[in-house]
Amino acid sequence: MPEGSAPVVCVDVGGTKVAVCVADPRGIHGRLAEPTAKEGASDALGRQVLRMIGESCRLAEVSQGALSAVGVASCGPFVLNQGLVELAAPNICGGLAGKARGLPNDWTSAVLEAPLRAAFAQVRIENDGIAALEAERRWGALQGLNHCAYVTWSTGIGVGLCVDGHVLRGKNGNAGHAGHMFVSDNDDALCGCGNVGDLEGLVAGNAIARRFGAQGYADSAALLMAARAGETGAVAVVDELCRVMGRALYNLVVTLDLQGISVGGSVFWHHRDYLLPRLQSHLSGKLPSLTQGVTLVPAGLQDKVGDYGALALVA
Repeated sequence: MPEGSAPVVCVDVGGTKVAVCVADPRGIHGRLAEPTAKEGASDALGRQVLRMIGESCRLAEVSQGALSAVGVASCGPFVLNQGLVELAAPNICGGLAGKARGLPNDWTSAVLEAPLRAAFAQVRIENDGIAALEAERRWGALQGLNHCAYVTWSTGIGVGLCVDGHVLRGKNGNAGHAGHMFVSDNDDALCGCGNVGDLEGLVAGNAIARRFGAQGYADSAALLMAARAGETGAVAVVDELCRVMGRALYNLVVTLDLQGISVGGSVFWHHRDYLLPRLQSHLSGKLPSLTQGVTLVPAGLQDKVGDYGALALVA
């Protein structure tokens, strides 16, 4: 940030964790993270974020009153309640898919914006895919591209889209929720949104644990380590996951005529060298008039894309 800029706070809300930090001309400070609140009343998440902002400011030795803005990059989808954002997030709200999903609440939405607006004058909340896209275009792997996307393969599947230099947002800020498209047939992969067999229900980090835990793969890390070691069953599972994810990426490219896609997220990032060529194979050579020269690249901001995504909203 330029010298003399007032500090801002950056909040990254995911289905697994919430991370908060303060950014000022000295850099990023006071970063802390904790599991996303999923118990109690439906405003538990909003209260958690507000508390963490105070703790981050103390760690950064910045007065909360000195903050000029709060940028929040959050998983979605969003719903508006009296014009304020609440999260109808499949990996947070247990009331969407019901008890079978295993979440410890019956929320259909989680309050987020209201307590922040009560405490701060300037608050900007965007879908985390959109925020990461803005950061990747500003500082990362998508600089100079006017037709591009950012995709996160993590606890869930998130996407940010840019066409003709314009970031797409949609009527409630939910453009890019491609994680809930259908790209394959499946009748038992329950997504937290209530869909059965959508992209997130098939390949997201939490879906991998649910679908393949009985085969000995407790989570995505265990599955991918086994695949990398050459275990035949694991290789077959990962190849199928990449086929499904690769189809989704192909659909984005041919629908929007994209130049490139950067990919991040915890599932992808720690095994990007193994996954990237497998995903690329589902684009290369298919309908060359639309896919030729389109490449998938790792997120230029690496595993800090969430922090920088929130910063891009207010810097």
